[in-house]
Amino acid sequence: MTTAPWRGADAVFDQLEGAWDLDRTIENQATMTGIALFERQHPDVLTYREEGRVRLAGGKVLDASREYRFERAPGGFTVFFNEAPPRLFHHIELQRQGDAFGGLATHLCSPDTYDSSYRFLVDGTFVICHTVRGPRKDYVSATVFKRR
Repeated sequence: MTTAPWRGADAVFDQLEGAWDLDRTIENQATMTGIALFERQHPDVLTYREEGRVRLAGGKVLDASREYRFERAPGGFTVFFNEAPPRLFHHIELQRQGDAFGGLATHLCSPDTYDSSYRFLVDGTFVICHTVRGPRKDYVSATVFKRR
């Protein structure tokens, strides 16, 4: 089995560094296209910033941005909201999944729950999917990242 260009679960973190095109679909609500940038702050820390254009289902177009902090962890990484002090979003432990690497996590944003999946694919892209369920939110957000 090949997992090229991802060189292993422990190597994925370093391979995130740099610029990515992003294409997001938020089920029945919106789409977003833009750029994501992972910048090295420390050997074990990457800051993540995305900027793009959101098109709502009704046609309205908005500018949007979001920031996270990724920290290296054995076999994967931990994602924090970019706040002071950083607040935990979730921890991803990557496993080989056929020709890909993937990991799952759950985050309770009371009263809603975020079930997240990360897949690092053999073509060099990766996909982050958040399934959000609860009394306030009910949607699936899927983002495809392709190296710029």
